[in-house]
Amino acid sequence: MLLLIVLLPLLLGTLSTLWLGTRSRTLTAVVAGLVTLASLALLVSHAPAVMAGEVVMNRWQWVPEIGLDLVFKLDGLSLMFAGLILFIGLLIVIYAHWYLSAKDSVAKFFSEMMLFMAAMLGIVLSDNLLLLIVFWELTSLSSFLLVGYWSHRSDARAGARQALAVTGGGGLAMLGGFVLLGQIAGTYEISAMLGQVARIQADPMFLPALLLILLGCFTKSAQFPFHFWLPDAMAAPTPVSAYLHSATMVKAGVFLLMRLYPILAGSGWFEGIVVTAGLVTMVFAAFVAIFKHDLKGLLAYSTVSHLGLITFLVGLGSPLAAVAAVFHVLNHATFKASLFMIAGIVDHETHSRDMRQLGGLYRLMPWTATLSMVAAASMAGVPLTNGFLSKEMFLTEAVVGTSGLWGWLVPVLVTLGSICSVAYSVRLVHDTWFNGPVGDVPNPHPHEPPLGMKLPSMLLVAMCIVVGLLPALTFGPLVHVAAGALAGKALPEYHLAIWHGFNLPLLMSAVALAGGAALYLWLARGKWLHRISSEAWFGRATGRRMFEGSIDSLFGFSGRLSGVLENGALQRYVAWLLGAAIVFGAGPLLGSGIGAGTRELLPASPLAAAIWLLLLATCVALAFTHHQRFQAVVLVGLVGLVTSLAFVSLSAPDLALTQLSVEVVSTVLLLMGLALLPQHSPRESSTARRTGHAALALAGGGAIAWVAWVLLTRDHDSISWYFLEKSLPVGGGSNVVNVILVDFRGYDTFGEITVLGIAAVGVLALMDGLRTRRAQTDPQGRAWTFARQPLLLRVAAAVVLPLALVFTLYIFMRGHNMPGGGFIAGLITAVALVLQFMSQGQGRAEALLRAHAGRRFVRWVGAGLGIAGLTGVGAFFWGRPFLTSAHGHPHVPVLGDLPLASAALFDLGVYLTVVGATLLTISVLGTVSREVDASSVPSSRSLT
Repeated sequence: MLLLIVLLPLLLGTLSTLWLGTRSRTLTAVVAGLVTLASLALLVSHAPAVMAGEVVMNRWQWVPEIGLDLVFKLDGLSLMFAGLILFIGLLIVIYAHWYLSAKDSVAKFFSEMMLFMAAMLGIVLSDNLLLLIVFWELTSLSSFLLVGYWSHRSDARAGARQALAVTGGGGLAMLGGFVLLGQIAGTYEISAMLGQVARIQADPMFLPALLLILLGCFTKSAQFPFHFWLPDAMAAPTPVSAYLHSATMVKAGVFLLMRLYPILAGSGWFEGIVVTAGLVTMVFAAFVAIFKHDLKGLLAYSTVSHLGLITFLVGLGSPLAAVAAVFHVLNHATFKASLFMIAGIVDHETHSRDMRQLGGLYRLMPWTATLSMVAAASMAGVPLTNGFLSKEMFLTEAVVGTSGLWGWLVPVLVTLGSICSVAYSVRLVHDTWFNGPVGDVPNPHPHEPPLGMKLPSMLLVAMCIVVGLLPALTFGPLVHVAAGALAGKALPEYHLAIWHGFNLPLLMSAVALAGGAALYLWLARGKWLHRISSEAWFGRATGRRMFEGSIDSLFGFSGRLSGVLENGALQRYVAWLLGAAIVFGAGPLLGSGIGAGTRELLPASPLAAAIWLLLLATCVALAFTHHQRFQAVVLVGLVGLVTSLAFVSLSAPDLALTQLSVEVVSTVLLLMGLALLPQHSPRESSTARRTGHAALALAGGGAIAWVAWVLLTRDHDSISWYFLEKSLPVGGGSNVVNVILVDFRGYDTFGEITVLGIAAVGVLALMDGLRTRRAQTDPQGRAWTFARQPLLLRVAAAVVLPLALVFTLYIFMRGHNMPGGGFIAGLITAVALVLQFMSQGQGRAEALLRAHAGRRFVRWVGAGLGIAGLTGVGAFFWGRPFLTSAHGHPHVPVLGDLPLASAALFDLGVYLTVVGATLLTISVLGTVSREVDASSVPSSRSLT
């Protein structure tokens, strides 16, 4: 099952390494390796079918209404990339175990690495564009965590933020492109789009979609001018650089270009943009890499250059260019991952990566130096290495795949880029291992690292040689199926071989090798190269400085705008909000001729008129007496009571019960909150301001009343028939309101209780430890204390609680078929328990409930959300969408047929969340104002 390949690192790997990391460093690495190996074994189990030309597809419904389903596809291309992710990942796990110091958190590293690995696997296996973008942004978030792993370093934090901003911003652009592409095709599944290429490319929205998608690909794969984030991400630990920036994350953009090539290519726009971006990136980055003094900085720009090379090949579009592109993806991963690991070894042993300080390390670290020289030779394209083979194919396609003016310009440019590639490869070897004695490094006595740190590099370097000698027997079959999936058609006959005779590409390769060596020797005379700073060439035009400048400008503009709009005056905020709503809402309607409809109106009863007058009088009284806070709360409660009566008159008992319970609970919470403030708010607004506010309020109220009148006096097609018709057969309940809440609109309800739980926990976080000081008497001289609760209240509360709990059970159990449900039941329980707080006092009530200063209520909230969420997840095991309910009528002896529905479990989660959130808020507010002994020491966070 393809989903399991992703879930193993996503869930098992992430959670187990996070838990084991604080217990055993070795066991954590072993578990990370075993999880990676298990996913790799699952992938390999599908390899024979894929190598035989089959395509493995798995599908599960998720959110079919928007076209988002769990659709995974394994063909030759995804097999190659998934194998690369898991194989290189396994080697990185081994390397990181030896690389990380005792001070580095292995729990943090391996859990974040497992999360990133799962996200990358999700990208290469997804066949649904919306699912792909979920994993795409998950790679941005997890790479942000990995790049910023050493959070105590400012360069790591800055590099992580920059990488997240660039790649995350590109991901948002890509999301827009995916939405456009999905709307054009009528589907978000890539496989389904393959049969609609002509119609897709003929649509006028194709070009905007193409540009947005390419923007996402170029930012992720560090193509010019978005290349600058990758070198700055070298502040990450070397295992991160070796994994993310050689074989996985930066290949995500290249992979997507390959995956969407059959859909996007052929219009001319794709080829022109991709070829140009790839060629410019390849030459520019190769040239800059020569002058980078930091080992990882050189390798970073080298990576950018090679990514440009692959991008260029994808843009050429010929079948053999596809072969060369996928072949170089594999070759680049082998030599570049090994070189990053070797750079980490040098840094680990000398505590420096500055090639101006290094040199002469060959006699101290001969084995590591030999590995470095072979890998660098492959990077330079030296014969008998795998890099030479794909470089030859690249040069061949650059010659035969272009014509006209480009027929000589492109070969010249790629030859120049190859010369630079050889030059920086020679520099890496010479400046690190030779070039005089060891320089002034922090550790002047380096030595060979442990075998565990060298072993991954040794294996990769061996692959560079074996593939270079036997390409057709090693990578040949995998390259063939991957290139076929990329091209979207049968490939012409070709041969992966060492020798293709004397030809122009061979001459270009020889020129590159000789010219690159000569260029380095010329620059290295008298260590002139060590005195060159490439950063000074571009001044403020470097990508990093332009990015930082744009960020500074954005923050500066935001600060000035906030200074004008956000000056701390709440009245102004509300006035702007209400005024804008009136203007933008009334603009389209004024002058449109829209007025009252022709619907026949019902007569108003005297009772309804009396209630309306009561509501009007209450609102007027509230406007004039809102400075008296206690009275204002009572009047607001009266408004809620009138609303409940309106629900009753409209035959909505569920809403009436809910509104009434909410009013009781909210009134108590408001009174407890206002107890922390003075009873009277001062009059600070002038008469002119109050007049303006009154006019604005009347305008807003009048506008809403007019819109309501316009709508209610017109006939309209209601969707209520659907819920009335489907409630019992589909939702298993005759109470339509409750079925809507826990089934049809379960997503909304789950979001609402989540917000409720977050709000309650937020109250705890904000007010934990806060204490108030207040006078012993109120302004009238009465003692301000609740030390003695009235006897009548205590007796009544003792009687009410068991009755309320029984009534709660009744309301809860009948909720699916009659007025009731978890939300109303939770509010009734909360009201009953609030009464216990009032009658027993907070200390006694919390002692009886074993609340532990409200911490128990946090667990109630968590349990409620957990039960509700697991109820939704349970539908997946039956192949149904999230929160799909099941129902039936099992026969029970004596009791007969019982109507049962899984939605009752979801309702139980709602019930626990409502009770827990209400009591948690009351507990926190009560603790803030709880009276303490005079001898107690006041809190450092006292409110005066």
